[in-house]
Amino acid sequence: MKERMSLIVFSGTVDKLMAASILATGGAAMGLEVEVFLTNWGLAAFRKGDYKENTRITKEYEDFGPMMMQQMQAKKVPSWMENLKAAKEVGDMKVLACSMTLELFGWTKNDLEPIVEDVTGVATFVDRAKDSRITLFI
Repeated sequence: MKERMSLIVFSGTVDKLMAASILATGGAAMGLEVEVFLTNWGLAAFRKGDYKENTRITKEYEDFGPMMMQQMQAKKVPSWMENLKAAKEVGDMKVLACSMTLELFGWTKNDLEPIVEDVTGVATFVDRAKDSRITLFI
């Protein structure tokens, strides 16, 4: 059985999405099976096209937001979405949408970026995450 990393992405801010995408890429590159479970604002960030306009930064670090964005552009840092696409190319990484959040927002899987492979309930995700070597909430 392959070792697994489970990421729960609750936040839709760029700084936290970037951290989640880098962790997912690192885990996939190290041979881990990586599952990214999107819920609440984390799921909202994956609504079709929204990631292209999203410049939100976590409130406690918003003072650093403009500097972070300038540095990322100057150094041509890939976006968090590009990182996740790279994670899929280098390893076994899946992005899953929370079924309850989809229902709450009145969306379907068709409203989400194609990188989201499936919709699942929290019980199914937790059942799989309990056997993960690494579980992180972002």
